Amino acid sequence: MSDIAKLEQQVLTDVAAAADEAALEAVRVAALGRNGTITGLLKTLGAMTPDERRVQGPLINGLKDKVTEALTARRDALKNAALDARLNTETVDVTLPVRESPTEQGRIHPISQVIDELTAIFADMGFKVAEGPDIETDDLNFTKLNIPEGHPARQMQDSFYFNPKPDGSRPLLRTHTSPVQIRTMLAQKPPIRVITPGRVYRIDSDQTHTPMFHQVEGLVIDKGSNLGHLKWILEESMKAFFEVDQVKMRFRPSYFPFTEPSLEVDIQCRIEKNEVRFGEGNDWMEILGCGMVHPNVLRNCGLDPEEYQGFAWGMGIDRIAMLKYGMPDLRDFFAADVRWLSHYGFRPLDLPTLAGGLS
Repeated sequence: MSDIAKLEQQVLTDVAAAADEAALEAVRVAALGRNGTITGLLKTLGAMTPDERRVQGPLINGLKDKVTEALTARRDALKNAALDARLNTETVDVTLPVRESPTEQGRIHPISQVIDELTAIFADMGFKVAEGPDIETDDLNFTKLNIPEGHPARQMQDSFYFNPKPDGSRPLLRTHTSPVQIRTMLAQKPPIRVITPGRVYRIDSDQTHTPMFHQVEGLVIDKGSNLGHLKWILEESMKAFFEVDQVKMRFRPSYFPFTEPSLEVDIQCRIEKNEVRFGEGNDWMEILGCGMVHPNVLRNCGLDPEEYQGFAWGMGIDRIAMLKYGMPDLRDFFAADVRWLSHYGFRPLDLPTLAGGLS
C-alpha cells in the first residue's frame, strides 16, 4: 500500500472517530491546516519533475477532495446528532401563554409620563426646558430668591443640609427648582421663557408628602410681561393637561418671598366619591402658586427691574399626577412595587403629544 493510501485511510479513520465538532476540527487542522500532512504533500508538487507531478498531482489532490468531503459529511452528521439530542432533552409547553415583549411588558413611571406631558404642552407655547443640580448652594437656593436669613424655610427641620465646607458655606439638597430660574437669569439675557421640572427635597413624610418629590416651575422675563399673560398661560396649560374644554381659576392673594404680588391659584372641580373632575362642579382645589418676579430677585440676577419684569409659577408634579390619574397615596410613587407600576404605568411607546393626545 502506498504512503498516500495509508494517509488517506488514517485520516478518514480519524474523521469517522471524531466524537464532536471540536475533535473534528482538530482532525481537519492536522490534515489540511497550514502545517497539515496533506498540505505538506501539496507543497512538494513544486519540486517534482513534470513526469512525477503528472502522476502524483491527481493522487494528492484526490486525497484532499476525499478528506474534505468526509469532513463535511461528518460535520453535518454531528450537527444533526446534536440537534436531535437537544430536541429530546428540551420540551416546550404549548399551553403556556405567550410572554409579552419588553416593549409591551415594561411601563413608564407616571412621574416621567407627566413630565413628558408638561414638556409637550409648554414646548407648544415656546418654552424651553432648563435643568440644574440637585445639590445647591445656600445663595442660589435662598439668598438670591429674596429669602432672608432667619426665614423658616432655611431651618434644618425643613431642609437637608450637608456638613459645612472649610469656608463655612453649607450646601443642601434643593428645596425647590427655583435655583434653576436663578441660574437661567444669570446665564442669559431676556427674553426668557423656560420651565424647570425636577426633583426637590424637604423633610416631610405622610400620605400627601414625601422627603423627595417633583416640581415644575415656569419663568417668563421680558419687558412687557404681566399678570394677564400669566393667567392665559396657566388656563391654557391646565386645559391641555387635564384634557378638558374649559377650566375656571380663582386667583387669591398670598405671600412668597420671591414674587410680588403673589397669588395662589384654585381650579374649579367636582369632588365625588374620591374622584376629582376638572372643568365642572362647584368645588375649588388649590393647585399652584405664582406671581410677578420680585424686583429684588431681578436685581440679584443683574437685571434692571425698571426695564424688565416677569412672572413665575410652580406646582407639584406628583400632586397633579395623582389628581389626573386617580392615585390615592403619594408614597406608592416611591415604593418600587411592580404591581402598582403595571397598573398605573404607561406603555413605553405611548409618547404624549398634543396632536395625538397626552394620556
